[in-house]
Amino acid sequence: MAHIEIKNVYKDYDQTSVVKGVSLTVDDGEFMVLVGPSGCGKSTLLRMIAGLESIDEGTISIDDEVINNVLPKDRNLAMVFQNYALYPHMSVYENLAFGLKMMGTKKKDYDPLIKETAQTLGLSELLDRKPKQLSGGQKQRIAVGRAIVRDPKAFLFDEPLSNLDAKLRIQMRTDLLRLHNQQKATSIYVTHDQVEAMTMANRIAIMNKGIIQQVDSPLEVYNNPVNLFVAGFIGSPTMNFISGIIKTINEKVHFISDTGIRFVEFPESMSFSNKDLLSSKIILGIRPEDIAITSKSDLKYAKSDSVYSIDLIEHMGDVSLIHFSPGKDIYWTVKTPPQSNLKIGDEFSIYLNTDKIHFFNKETDLKLTLE
Repeated sequence: MAHIEIKNVYKDYDQTSVVKGVSLTVDDGEFMVLVGPSGCGKSTLLRMIAGLESIDEGTISIDDEVINNVLPKDRNLAMVFQNYALYPHMSVYENLAFGLKMMGTKKKDYDPLIKETAQTLGLSELLDRKPKQLSGGQKQRIAVGRAIVRDPKAFLFDEPLSNLDAKLRIQMRTDLLRLHNQQKATSIYVTHDQVEAMTMANRIAIMNKGIIQQVDSPLEVYNNPVNLFVAGFIGSPTMNFISGIIKTINEKVHFISDTGIRFVEFPESMSFSNKDLLSSKIILGIRPEDIAITSKSDLKYAKSDSVYSIDLIEHMGDVSLIHFSPGKDIYWTVKTPPQSNLKIGDEFSIYLNTDKIHFFNKETDLKLTLE
Protein backbone atom coordinates (compact mmCIF):
# COMPACT_ATOMS: atom_id res chain seq x y z
CA MET A 1 0.00 0.00 0.00
CA ALA A 2 1.01 3.64 -0.20
CA HIS A 3 1.54 6.89 1.62
CA ILE A 4 0.33 9.79 -0.54
CA GLU A 5 1.39 13.40 0.00
CA ILE A 6 -0.02 16.41 -1.85
CA LYS A 7 1.87 19.67 -1.40
CA ASN A 8 0.57 23.10 -2.42
CA VAL A 9 -1.10 21.86 -5.62
CA TYR A 10 -2.75 24.26 -8.09
CA LYS A 11 -4.82 23.69 -11.23
CA ASP A 12 -6.26 26.30 -13.59
CA TYR A 13 -8.56 25.94 -16.60
CA ASP A 14 -8.67 28.91 -18.99
CA GLN A 15 -7.50 31.28 -16.24
CA THR A 16 -10.11 29.89 -13.84
CA SER A 17 -8.52 28.51 -10.69
CA VAL A 18 -10.06 25.13 -9.83
CA VAL A 19 -7.64 23.80 -7.20
CA LYS A 20 -5.95 26.44 -5.06
CA GLY A 21 -2.89 25.44 -3.09
CA VAL A 22 -4.19 22.14 -1.72
CA SER A 23 -1.98 20.22 0.70
CA LEU A 24 -3.08 16.86 2.07
CA THR A 25 -1.46 13.72 3.47
CA VAL A 26 -3.10 10.30 3.14
CA ASP A 27 -1.57 7.71 5.43
CA ASP A 28 -0.77 4.14 4.45
CA GLY A 29 -3.99 2.08 4.71
CA GLU A 30 -6.21 5.11 5.34
CA PHE A 31 -9.67 5.62 3.83
CA MET A 32 -9.69 9.36 3.04
CA VAL A 33 -12.88 10.96 1.71
CA LEU A 34 -12.85 14.19 -0.29
CA VAL A 35 -16.28 15.77 0.04
CA GLY A 36 -17.76 19.03 -1.15
CA PRO A 37 -20.36 20.55 -3.48
CA SER A 38 -20.25 20.12 -7.24
CA GLY A 39 -17.47 22.20 -8.79
CA CYS A 40 -15.35 22.44 -5.64
CA GLY A 41 -12.33 20.76 -7.29
CA LYS A 42 -12.41 17.36 -5.57
CA SER A 43 -12.64 15.25 -8.76
CA THR A 44 -9.96 17.38 -10.43
CA LEU A 45 -7.66 16.75 -7.48
CA LEU A 46 -8.32 13.00 -7.70
CA ARG A 47 -7.60 13.02 -11.44
CA MET A 48 -4.30 14.81 -10.80
CA ILE A 49 -3.33 12.06 -8.35
CA ALA A 50 -4.21 9.48 -11.02
CA GLY A 51 -2.24 11.37 -13.67
CA LEU A 52 -5.28 12.10 -15.83
CA GLU A 53 -4.83 15.84 -15.29
CA SER A 54 -1.57 17.79 -15.27
CA ILE A 55 -0.42 19.78 -12.24
CA ASP A 56 0.19 23.50 -12.76
CA GLU A 57 2.09 23.94 -9.50
CA GLY A 58 3.03 21.88 -6.46
CA THR A 59 3.90 18.20 -6.06
CA ILE A 60 2.18 14.86 -5.53
CA SER A 61 4.25 12.04 -4.02
CA ILE A 62 3.65 8.35 -3.46
CA ASP A 63 5.90 6.78 -0.85
CA ASP A 64 8.15 9.88 -1.01
CA GLU A 65 8.56 9.64 -4.81
CA VAL A 66 7.32 12.70 -6.73
CA ILE A 67 5.03 11.47 -9.51
CA ASN A 68 4.18 14.76 -11.29
CA ASN A 69 5.73 13.54 -14.54
CA VAL A 70 5.03 9.82 -14.14
CA LEU A 71 2.60 8.40 -16.70
CA PRO A 72 -0.75 7.18 -15.33
CA LYS A 73 0.01 3.58 -16.30
CA ASP A 74 3.24 3.68 -14.30
CA ARG A 75 1.74 5.02 -11.07
CA ASN A 76 0.21 1.67 -10.07
CA LEU A 77 -3.04 3.28 -8.96
CA ALA A 78 -6.51 1.84 -9.60
CA MET A 79 -9.38 4.22 -10.31
CA VAL A 80 -13.07 3.37 -10.05
CA PHE A 81 -15.29 5.74 -12.03
CA GLN A 82 -18.87 6.88 -11.63
CA ASN A 83 -19.97 5.35 -14.94
CA TYR A 84 -18.41 1.86 -14.37
CA ALA A 85 -16.40 2.04 -17.66
CA LEU A 86 -17.01 -1.62 -18.52
CA TYR A 87 -16.43 -3.13 -21.96
CA PRO A 88 -19.93 -4.08 -23.20
CA HIS A 89 -18.71 -6.85 -25.55
CA MET A 90 -16.75 -8.59 -22.80
CA SER A 91 -18.02 -10.97 -20.14
CA VAL A 92 -17.71 -10.21 -16.44
CA TYR A 93 -14.66 -12.50 -16.30
CA GLU A 94 -13.02 -10.73 -19.25
CA ASN A 95 -13.71 -7.30 -17.75
CA LEU A 96 -12.13 -8.37 -14.46
CA ALA A 97 -9.11 -9.82 -16.26
CA PHE A 98 -8.60 -7.03 -18.79
CA GLY A 99 -6.06 -4.97 -16.84
CA LEU A 100 -3.99 -8.01 -15.94
CA LYS A 101 -3.94 -9.19 -19.55
CA MET A 102 -2.71 -5.77 -20.66
CA MET A 103 0.10 -6.08 -18.12
CA GLY A 104 1.14 -9.38 -19.72
CA THR A 105 -0.02 -11.62 -16.88
CA LYS A 106 -0.72 -15.19 -17.99
CA LYS A 107 -4.19 -16.69 -17.47
CA LYS A 108 -2.88 -19.50 -15.26
CA ASP A 109 -1.57 -16.79 -12.91
CA TYR A 110 -4.58 -14.48 -12.87
CA ASP A 111 -7.39 -17.07 -13.07
CA PRO A 112 -7.32 -17.97 -9.33
CA LEU A 113 -7.24 -14.27 -8.42
CA ILE A 114 -10.23 -13.47 -10.66
CA LYS A 115 -12.28 -16.27 -9.12
CA GLU A 116 -11.30 -15.31 -5.57
CA THR A 117 -12.22 -11.66 -6.19
CA ALA A 118 -15.52 -12.69 -7.81
CA GLN A 119 -16.31 -14.80 -4.76
CA THR A 120 -15.56 -11.89 -2.43
CA LEU A 121 -17.81 -9.54 -4.41
CA GLY A 122 -20.65 -11.98 -4.98
CA LEU A 123 -20.00 -12.23 -8.73
CA SER A 124 -19.16 -15.92 -9.05
CA GLU A 125 -22.48 -16.79 -10.68
CA LEU A 126 -22.18 -13.90 -13.16
CA LEU A 127 -18.75 -14.46 -14.71
CA ASP A 128 -20.14 -15.49 -18.10
CA ARG A 129 -22.65 -12.64 -18.41
CA LYS A 130 -22.25 -9.40 -20.37
CA PRO A 131 -22.69 -5.99 -18.68
CA LYS A 132 -26.07 -5.38 -20.38
CA GLN A 133 -27.46 -8.35 -18.43
CA LEU A 134 -26.49 -6.88 -15.06
CA SER A 135 -27.93 -4.40 -12.55
CA GLY A 136 -26.20 -1.15 -11.64
CA GLY A 137 -24.97 -2.61 -8.36
CA GLN A 138 -23.49 -5.62 -10.10
CA LYS A 139 -21.74 -3.41 -12.67
CA GLN A 140 -20.22 -1.34 -9.90
CA ARG A 141 -18.97 -4.48 -8.16
CA ILE A 142 -17.22 -5.45 -11.40
CA ALA A 143 -15.58 -2.02 -11.61
CA VAL A 144 -14.35 -2.41 -8.02
CA GLY A 145 -13.22 -5.98 -8.68
CA ARG A 146 -11.25 -4.92 -11.74
CA ALA A 147 -9.36 -2.48 -9.52
CA ILE A 148 -8.78 -5.03 -6.75
CA VAL A 149 -7.22 -7.73 -8.94
CA ARG A 150 -4.46 -5.36 -10.01
CA ASP A 151 -3.21 -5.11 -6.41
CA PRO A 152 -2.44 -1.39 -6.79
CA LYS A 153 -0.64 0.88 -4.39
CA ALA A 154 -3.86 2.81 -3.77
CA PHE A 155 -7.49 2.97 -4.85
CA LEU A 156 -9.08 6.15 -6.21
CA PHE A 157 -12.89 6.30 -6.20
CA ASP A 158 -14.65 9.06 -8.15
CA GLU A 159 -18.27 9.16 -6.92
CA PRO A 160 -18.68 5.44 -7.64
CA LEU A 161 -22.14 5.11 -6.07
CA SER A 162 -23.90 8.17 -7.46
CA ASN A 163 -25.68 6.23 -10.24
CA LEU A 164 -27.24 3.73 -7.84
CA ASP A 165 -30.60 3.93 -6.11
CA ALA A 166 -30.76 4.62 -2.37
CA LYS A 167 -30.93 0.98 -1.24
CA LEU A 168 -28.06 -0.11 -3.49
CA ARG A 169 -25.95 2.84 -2.36
CA ILE A 170 -26.24 1.71 1.25
CA GLN A 171 -25.41 -1.88 0.34
CA MET A 172 -22.41 -0.92 -1.80
CA ARG A 173 -21.20 1.44 0.90
CA THR A 174 -21.16 -1.47 3.32
CA ASP A 175 -19.43 -3.72 0.80
CA LEU A 176 -16.70 -1.18 0.09
CA LEU A 177 -16.05 -0.66 3.80
CA ARG A 178 -15.88 -4.42 4.36
CA LEU A 179 -13.36 -4.76 1.53
CA HIS A 180 -11.29 -1.89 2.88
CA ASN A 181 -11.21 -3.43 6.35
CA GLN A 182 -10.08 -6.73 4.85
CA GLN A 183 -7.37 -5.31 2.60
CA LYS A 184 -6.30 -2.23 4.59
CA ALA A 185 -5.76 -0.52 1.25
CA THR A 186 -4.92 3.16 0.94
CA SER A 187 -8.04 4.72 -0.57
CA ILE A 188 -9.14 8.19 -1.64
CA TYR A 189 -12.87 8.48 -2.20
CA VAL A 190 -14.58 11.48 -3.80
CA THR A 191 -18.25 12.24 -3.15
CA HIS A 192 -20.65 15.16 -2.83
CA ASP A 193 -22.77 13.10 -0.41
CA GLN A 194 -21.86 14.04 3.15
CA VAL A 195 -23.66 10.95 4.52
CA GLU A 196 -21.26 8.75 2.50
CA ALA A 197 -18.37 10.82 3.80
CA MET A 198 -19.43 10.53 7.44
CA THR A 199 -20.08 6.78 7.34
CA MET A 200 -17.07 5.65 5.29
CA ALA A 201 -14.09 7.84 6.14
CA ASN A 202 -11.23 7.45 8.57
CA ARG A 203 -10.75 11.15 7.88
CA ILE A 204 -12.70 13.66 5.82
CA ALA A 205 -11.27 16.51 3.75
CA ILE A 206 -14.02 19.07 3.10
CA MET A 207 -13.43 21.17 -0.02
CA ASN A 208 -15.07 24.37 -1.23
CA LYS A 209 -14.07 26.59 -4.16
CA GLY A 210 -10.81 24.69 -4.69
CA ILE A 211 -9.65 24.98 -1.08
CA ILE A 212 -9.61 22.36 1.68
CA GLN A 213 -11.60 23.82 4.56
CA GLN A 214 -10.99 21.15 7.22
CA VAL A 215 -9.40 17.71 7.52
CA ASP A 216 -10.33 15.57 10.50
CA SER A 217 -12.24 12.52 11.69
CA PRO A 218 -15.97 12.48 10.86
CA LEU A 219 -17.04 13.07 14.46
CA GLU A 220 -14.55 15.89 14.99
CA VAL A 221 -15.73 17.63 11.82
CA TYR A 222 -19.35 17.19 12.90
CA ASN A 223 -18.85 18.39 16.47
CA ASN A 224 -16.20 21.06 15.88
CA PRO A 225 -16.53 22.60 12.40
CA VAL A 226 -13.86 25.24 11.81
CA ASN A 227 -16.06 27.59 9.81
CA LEU A 228 -19.59 28.33 8.66
CA PHE A 229 -19.28 26.38 5.41
CA VAL A 230 -18.24 23.14 7.11
CA ALA A 231 -20.93 23.56 9.77
CA GLY A 232 -23.62 23.98 7.13
CA PHE A 233 -22.38 21.31 4.75
CA ILE A 234 -21.86 18.44 7.19
CA GLY A 235 -25.02 17.17 8.85
CA SER A 236 -28.47 16.11 7.71
CA PRO A 237 -30.66 18.00 8.34
CA THR A 238 -28.26 20.90 8.18
CA MET A 239 -27.24 23.04 11.15
CA ASN A 240 -29.61 25.88 12.03
CA PHE A 241 -28.23 29.44 11.87
CA ILE A 242 -29.32 32.89 13.00
CA SER A 243 -27.25 36.09 13.04
CA GLY A 244 -27.07 38.71 15.76
CA ILE A 245 -24.92 39.90 18.67
CA ILE A 246 -24.05 38.88 22.22
CA LYS A 247 -25.26 41.52 24.67
CA THR A 248 -25.43 41.90 28.46
CA ILE A 249 -28.85 43.03 29.77
CA ASN A 250 -29.40 43.40 33.53
CA GLU A 251 -26.16 41.51 34.15
CA LYS A 252 -27.40 38.55 32.12
CA VAL A 253 -25.90 37.50 28.78
CA HIS A 254 -28.27 37.29 25.82
CA PHE A 255 -28.12 36.60 22.12
CA ILE A 256 -30.03 39.33 20.28
CA SER A 257 -30.99 38.48 16.72
CA ASP A 258 -30.61 40.96 13.84
CA THR A 259 -34.35 41.63 14.05
CA GLY A 260 -33.87 42.91 17.61
CA ILE A 261 -35.51 39.90 19.26
CA ARG A 262 -33.93 38.71 22.50
CA PHE A 263 -33.46 35.20 21.20
CA VAL A 264 -31.98 33.34 24.16
CA GLU A 265 -30.62 34.04 27.64
CA PHE A 266 -27.54 32.04 28.51
CA PRO A 267 -27.03 30.37 31.89
CA GLU A 268 -24.65 32.00 34.36
CA SER A 269 -22.32 29.01 34.11
CA MET A 270 -21.34 30.04 30.55
CA SER A 271 -18.25 32.24 30.37
CA PHE A 272 -18.03 34.78 27.52
CA SER A 273 -14.47 36.11 27.65
CA ASN A 274 -13.59 36.07 23.92
CA LYS A 275 -13.41 39.73 22.88
CA ASP A 276 -14.16 38.86 19.24
CA LEU A 277 -17.30 37.07 20.34
CA LEU A 278 -18.46 40.02 22.41
CA SER A 279 -17.61 42.78 19.95
CA SER A 280 -18.47 41.29 16.54
CA LYS A 281 -21.58 40.51 14.59
CA ILE A 282 -21.88 36.77 14.92
CA ILE A 283 -23.87 33.81 13.69
CA LEU A 284 -25.26 31.33 16.18
CA GLY A 285 -25.47 27.74 14.95
CA ILE A 286 -27.08 24.70 16.52
CA ARG A 287 -27.89 21.26 15.14
CA PRO A 288 -31.49 20.03 14.94
CA GLU A 289 -30.94 17.27 17.52
CA ASP A 290 -29.59 19.78 20.08
CA ILE A 291 -32.91 21.63 20.36
CA ALA A 292 -35.83 20.49 22.51
CA ILE A 293 -39.42 21.65 22.12
CA THR A 294 -40.56 20.54 25.57
CA SER A 295 -39.54 22.02 28.90
CA LYS A 296 -35.98 21.22 29.96
CA SER A 297 -35.01 21.64 33.62
CA ASP A 298 -31.40 20.71 32.82
CA LEU A 299 -29.19 23.76 33.47
CA LYS A 300 -27.36 23.34 30.17
CA TYR A 301 -30.56 24.14 28.24
CA ALA A 302 -31.50 27.78 27.61
CA LYS A 303 -35.04 28.71 26.62
CA SER A 304 -35.71 31.05 23.72
CA ASP A 305 -37.88 33.99 24.70
CA SER A 306 -40.23 33.64 21.75
CA VAL A 307 -43.04 31.22 20.93
CA TYR A 308 -43.07 29.67 17.46
CA SER A 309 -45.58 27.81 15.32
CA ILE A 310 -45.03 24.64 13.30
CA ASP A 311 -44.79 25.18 9.53
CA LEU A 312 -44.21 21.56 8.57
CA ILE A 313 -43.74 18.14 10.17
CA GLU A 314 -41.83 15.28 8.56
CA HIS A 315 -42.47 11.92 10.19
CA MET A 316 -39.42 9.74 9.51
CA GLY A 317 -40.44 6.78 11.64
CA ASP A 318 -37.64 6.86 14.21
CA VAL A 319 -37.68 10.67 14.45
CA SER A 320 -39.88 13.62 13.57
CA LEU A 321 -38.52 16.78 11.92
CA ILE A 322 -40.29 19.95 13.06
CA HIS A 323 -39.87 22.93 10.73
CA PHE A 324 -40.46 26.52 11.83
CA SER A 325 -39.25 30.08 11.25
CA PRO A 326 -37.48 31.99 14.06
CA GLY A 327 -37.21 35.14 11.91
CA LYS A 328 -37.84 36.60 8.48
CA ASP A 329 -36.41 34.35 5.75
CA ILE A 330 -34.86 32.08 8.41
CA TYR A 331 -35.94 28.44 8.58
CA TRP A 332 -35.02 25.98 11.31
CA THR A 333 -35.48 22.26 11.87
CA VAL A 334 -35.79 20.43 15.18
CA LYS A 335 -35.14 16.68 15.31
CA THR A 336 -37.26 15.07 18.01
CA PRO A 337 -38.46 11.60 19.01
CA PRO A 338 -41.54 10.58 16.98
CA GLN A 339 -44.27 13.16 17.54
CA SER A 340 -47.84 12.04 16.90
CA ASN A 341 -49.55 14.69 18.98
CA LEU A 342 -48.30 17.74 17.06
CA LYS A 343 -49.78 19.31 13.95
CA ILE A 344 -49.09 22.24 11.62
CA GLY A 345 -49.90 25.53 13.32
CA ASP A 346 -49.28 24.31 16.88
CA GLU A 347 -47.28 26.74 19.02
CA PHE A 348 -44.23 25.73 21.04
CA SER A 349 -41.11 27.02 22.77
CA ILE A 350 -37.56 25.88 22.02
CA TYR A 351 -34.76 25.01 24.40
CA LEU A 352 -31.17 25.14 23.14
CA ASN A 353 -28.45 22.86 24.50
CA THR A 354 -25.84 25.50 25.32
CA ASP A 355 -23.06 22.88 25.34
CA LYS A 356 -23.74 22.35 21.63
CA ILE A 357 -24.10 25.96 20.43
CA HIS A 358 -21.57 27.16 17.84
CA PHE A 359 -20.62 30.79 17.20
CA PHE A 360 -19.14 32.11 13.94
CA ASN A 361 -17.75 35.50 12.98
CA LYS A 362 -20.19 36.93 10.45
CA GLU A 363 -17.44 38.64 8.42
CA THR A 364 -14.81 35.89 8.34
CA ASP A 365 -17.12 32.83 8.75
CA LEU A 366 -14.56 31.38 11.20
CA LYS A 367 -15.66 29.64 14.38
CA LEU A 368 -15.39 31.63 17.60
CA THR A 369 -14.68 30.02 20.96
CA LEU A 370 -16.01 31.25 24.29
CA GLU A 371 -12.56 31.56 25.89
